[in-house]
Amino acid sequence: MKQLFEVVRETPELLVINKPSGVLTMPARGDLAKAKHLVGLLHQRFGRVYVVHRLDRDASGLIIFARTAEAHRYYSGLFETREVEKKYLVVVEGRVKEERGEIDKPLKQRGSGRMSVVFDGKPSLTKYSVFERLKAATILEVSIVTGRRHQIRAHLYSIGHPVLGDSMYGEPEKQAKYPRLMLHSWKLRFKDTAGKTMTLEAHPPADFMGVLKVL
Repeated sequence: MKQLFEVVRETPELLVINKPSGVLTMPARGDLAKAKHLVGLLHQRFGRVYVVHRLDRDASGLIIFARTAEAHRYYSGLFETREVEKKYLVVVEGRVKEERGEIDKPLKQRGSGRMSVVFDGKPSLTKYSVFERLKAATILEVSIVTGRRHQIRAHLYSIGHPVLGDSMYGEPEKQAKYPRLMLHSWKLRFKDTAGKTMTLEAHPPADFMGVLKVL
């Protein structure tokens, strides 16, 4: 049976996983109740794990799980106090003109599950720089200062550059031709419980690179 994830780093206190697109981080309800999720897959191999942060089902890349309750408190705290450097490779619709920019817009969840920019939402800050311009798309390196649900997707949509493959925020008919969401958690940098800086990187997978070849 093909392994559905790659272990990038394993220590007694944490697991850093390279998640493929299409696999949930944790159990879901409704239509996705029986879908595969990393919590269950990791439990089979490593025993109990604790969710520190999440990646959208259709995103890929680096994600951290704690292996003890103490480590869970520590690493969750790092994310809450924004002491984790997170960088993503994101391919968006259209050519982004400026070399770098910031999106500082509050976000709030709607009943549909979408996140919307509204005046009374939670403060949300996304930074980006152009990695490469393609004919009708742009590869961005994106870092998020806050960690709201769908933050990158909602923010980039709000400036007219939805993520390719994102039928929730982009035009469904247009986005349906892409086989996956073009959002990949590329780099993580943080200090472990001993104070040692851990720098991790996961290159985009084949299904991500395959889309780039036809853009």
